[in-house]
Amino acid sequence: MPIDWFPLWLSLRVASLATVISLGIGLWLAYLLANREFRGKELVDAIVTLPLVLPPTVLGYYLLVMLGRMSPIGRIYESVFGGPLVFTWQAAVVASTLHAIPLLVKSARAALSSVDRSYERAARTLGASEWRLFWRVTIPLARRSIVAATVLAFARSLGDFGATLMIAGDIPHRTQTASIAIYDAVESGNTMVAQTLVLTISLLTIGIVYAANRLERRQVRA
Repeated sequence: MPIDWFPLWLSLRVASLATVISLGIGLWLAYLLANREFRGKELVDAIVTLPLVLPPTVLGYYLLVMLGRMSPIGRIYESVFGGPLVFTWQAAVVASTLHAIPLLVKSARAALSSVDRSYERAARTLGASEWRLFWRVTIPLARRSIVAATVLAFARSLGDFGATLMIAGDIPHRTQTASIAIYDAVESGNTMVAQTLVLTISLLTIGIVYAANRLERRQVRA
């Protein structure tokens, strides 16, 4: 029986988009948590961490409530794009993003906190704005760790299952990601498909984690 590679390609697309979104949101949150003191900081940190500790089905239920057709966000999305968000591959991107952001924020926050502040103080004395300082000084000094965190966030997005199944569903050639396809293959007794997808995902993830570890070691040496 030929292998249907659509779930793998969909997972790669979903993980790529989720990683890009997570990088934009995650860097901002990591910078705030690492460099700013404000009321409610601990609460923000707890909310960011929540997707790491909540059962995936609970997170998926929250997403259904927040993004369903009867919710304000769901109605706005449907009025703009002409269709509901839930049970689409875009919903899978949302679920994967929520799972990737905490990992990226935690790693990026540690990297930004370890930056030598003397370079930032020197840049401020030379008149650099906070925006310019962040992009020209802070990010370059922590870039390897941030890239490693981004790579790990991609791997985390690639393997999401529970929340994706609840909000995106299991629709072949539409929302069926690799993790869901593996589950379906096992349930139907299609061992060859399950083993092929498992081996492919495993090798891909090993390569991703290996690359992230190499980047982390280079950052420590630097």
